[in-house]
Amino acid sequence: MIADKAIYTSLDKVRVLQQKLYLSAKEKPNKRYGILYDKVYRMDILKRAWCQVRQNQGSAGIDEVRLQAVEEYGVELYLKQLQKELQEGIYKPKPIRRAYIPKEPSRTEMRPLGIPVVKDRIVQAAVKIIIEPILEADFQDCSYGFRPERSPHDAIRAVRRHVVNGYTNVIDADLKSYFDTIPHENLIKTIKERISDPKIIKMIRCWLKAGIMEKGKITFSDTGTPQGGVISPLLANAYLNLLDRNWNRLGWSKEAKLVRFADDYVILTKGNPMPWYKKMNRLIERLELTLNEKKTKVTKAEEGFNFLGMHFRRKLSRKGKMWCYIWPSQKAMKKIRNKVKALTKGDYTPKIEYIVEKINRKLIGWGNYFCRSNCAEHLIKLDNYIKQRIRIWLRRKHQKRGHGNRDYDTHFFRNIGLYFLSGRVKYLPL
Repeated sequence: MIADKAIYTSLDKVRVLQQKLYLSAKEKPNKRYGILYDKVYRMDILKRAWCQVRQNQGSAGIDEVRLQAVEEYGVELYLKQLQKELQEGIYKPKPIRRAYIPKEPSRTEMRPLGIPVVKDRIVQAAVKIIIEPILEADFQDCSYGFRPERSPHDAIRAVRRHVVNGYTNVIDADLKSYFDTIPHENLIKTIKERISDPKIIKMIRCWLKAGIMEKGKITFSDTGTPQGGVISPLLANAYLNLLDRNWNRLGWSKEAKLVRFADDYVILTKGNPMPWYKKMNRLIERLELTLNEKKTKVTKAEEGFNFLGMHFRRKLSRKGKMWCYIWPSQKAMKKIRNKVKALTKGDYTPKIEYIVEKINRKLIGWGNYFCRSNCAEHLIKLDNYIKQRIRIWLRRKHQKRGHGNRDYDTHFFRNIGLYFLSGRVKYLPL
């Protein structure tokens, strides 16, 4: 009980510090913070950083040290040694390990990730705890990605609200390899607008310049903040905040509504969208970034468009009024079907309950995100597909032909504990 109380007290102190920094930055938009480094190696900050890193899991970096190894060594001892390195100024980040994951749904293209070592992830988390409230105070209302107390559903709701209010011409924008193309020096200048502590700036610069190890070779670049780094989303948000800020400062937000989630964003207008497309492109070029012309589209809400996995379409409601309906995109539907198919293919030795349990985990996570939409028909189709896949698995397990539609009815699937998505639609208010 005493240990638990100490942990909660420590967490409370961190929250109080963050709140003070946020309120201070909000009240003084021109203030620059020059003394922050001493807070990074506070033990309560490091413990909070460790908890965040442990919760996010993640693979080992180039030193092959895993989270479990830190726990076996002793978290308290490990953090004390790290604290000493930071106090004495001898901490140096290591190169990032390059890894690749397949892009959904094709799984032919690969997405590059950068995985820092555990020690660097802890220090990045500690720095993020300190500087995030200050940078957060400057972020615009149109930004929703990787921000405290904001979610993709908030961005989805904002887009839907704008469409209902008549902003029906849509620029669905996509930046080309955004995380890999952020100019380091421009990013540092942006951070310096608020953070002037030379040790913090030096640390961020070292992380950006640490290099990426792939196949035993280390490469260096003047651009990019690797996906996989703890602090990368915050740095990426800070740089694109220049787009949001200029959009609002120039008064464009009155006629063209910008909604951004990290590097994924849409612009909605009532009139001709092409002038806004050109204005947006000029701002992007000024940031030394590049639009992905193939994936950036100009369309109408009546024709439909995708954003954050949802498909948006404006059409008449049953009451005869124009409304914006949303449901899972074809890509999102294909992705969950592929996951279910992979779980019901190949290995026919486990018990059916084991297969269903693994399917349920996928369905619950998918449903928590996508069921907040006008997706009743889509959920019914998906339930039917999942039942069909299980029937096929059972027939092959018992070496029988056919799909077994008569052998396994709805009661059977309820008895084996299958999670049904249909009937779980939640209303997403404007």
